[in-house]
Amino acid sequence: MQQLSLADEWRQLGPVAMSFFVRCGIAALCGGIIGLDRELKHKPAGLRTNILICFGSAMYMAIGLLLMPAGTAGVDPTRIAAQVVTGIGFLGAGCIIQQGGRITGLTSAATIWVVAAIGLVAGAGHPLLALISSLAVLATLAILAPIEEHLFHPSHSDDFHKNE
Repeated sequence: MQQLSLADEWRQLGPVAMSFFVRCGIAALCGGIIGLDRELKHKPAGLRTNILICFGSAMYMAIGLLLMPAGTAGVDPTRIAAQVVTGIGFLGAGCIIQQGGRITGLTSAATIWVVAAIGLVAGAGHPLLALISSLAVLATLAILAPIEEHLFHPSHSDDFHKNE
């Protein structure tokens, strides 16, 4: 690999910087939208976690796409995306806790998994799809939680409304 001078690095950075920062910025916004909801509900994976996961996923995807045209051998963005999914699986597994006969953290694990996917979408250059996906996830978390509680755990419904 050839070393570039600092001036050469800046010249090469110019054409791609705006696209990179827009993609990563949209990812951070998307992660923040979902993370804020989780933070307000006092869940383990909150604002910072979701922003970092979404932002990091976008960075990995954007870097993969940036390396492709340069002819770097062995660079395949789909392989990068697959590794992000695998890594997030390990993070998600750490969110799941079994206490007695009860399992908690499944929604937090699923949330960080889908936030990583949103980051990949943003990093791949589809910010509108990332924003729409974020709103769909937020709607799922915000709207379905009380419905689920009412339908499947009616004895807890009173406690649920007290904690909102």
